[in-house]
Amino acid sequence: MKKSLYNFDEVLDIVNARITRINYKNKPQSLFDPITYILSLGGKRVRPALALMSYNLYKEDVERVIPIALAIEVFHNFTLLHDDLMDRAGMRRGKPTVHIKWNDNTAVLSGDAMLIEAYKEIAKTEPEQLPRVLDLFSETATEICCGQQYDMEFEQRLDVTIPEYLEMIRLKTAVLLGCALKEGAIVAGASDADADNLYDFGINVGLGFQLRDDLLDVYGNSESFGKKIGGDILCNKKTFLLITALTESLTRKELLTWIDKTDFEENKKIEAVTKIYDRLDLKTKSENLISEYYEKAVGCLDKVSISDDRKTELHKLAKNLTSRIS
Repeated sequence: MKKSLYNFDEVLDIVNARITRINYKNKPQSLFDPITYILSLGGKRVRPALALMSYNLYKEDVERVIPIALAIEVFHNFTLLHDDLMDRAGMRRGKPTVHIKWNDNTAVLSGDAMLIEAYKEIAKTEPEQLPRVLDLFSETATEICCGQQYDMEFEQRLDVTIPEYLEMIRLKTAVLLGCALKEGAIVAGASDADADNLYDFGINVGLGFQLRDDLLDVYGNSESFGKKIGGDILCNKKTFLLITALTESLTRKELLTWIDKTDFEENKKIEAVTKIYDRLDLKTKSENLISEYYEKAVGCLDKVSISDDRKTELHKLAKNLTSRIS
């Protein structure tokens, strides 16, 4: 007998099992090997899991939403592959990035192929839901590109505001979580109001999730984080921490000295900038903002017309994704 409601770990097992079954047999194999490689690196798989969980709030036969879950995960990894190339990142999930393991051209072309494969999965959606699912997926894909463009433009600016930053991470990170939840609801036949509230739940979780990710880059553990701690500091990435610190007159001049330096010892820069953040208590301020987005997410979820017991797992997941750093 099928289980009526899966918890996050069970959904994750389903997602991971299906991803391991992806087998690209097209030629040349050299185009698809990097795709298999980046998908094999794992990751949180939160986005495809959300699509299944959203669907499962209403129906049991989660097999129907698997193509959407796979499309979202393949698309997400496509964005990571290209982001790593643009950021010249050397590591992803503790392993060499595709452009390092292969080369820049392979990263571009294999990434393009991933985008196509994602759309091929979306096309497997049942005909009656396909137009809405396809429109939302395409709109989300465009928004993510807009977010990445803002992120790159912010690299050249020292006057980025917190609202601009939050809009950038909404586009670059949060919209795909919202898309996953809404598409799962659409395929399940949920009401428009429920689908929209689940989307907004995803947006707020996504904002908290990205703020937490930025915080982990400074205060996290490199082993569990999968990337070198302090990477954002080294490349002067505009995060909530840096933008806030730049608005403080007492620390702006000191920060600008480090930002302008082209010759420095990496560890010394990371240590110096982190101390500035410590003096301003930015870790606590960031954690408080993360908590605010968690509360907003819960408020959106509470509007969804499902029984309270079916909201419990999403409540726990939201708390986990936006939890404070110990």
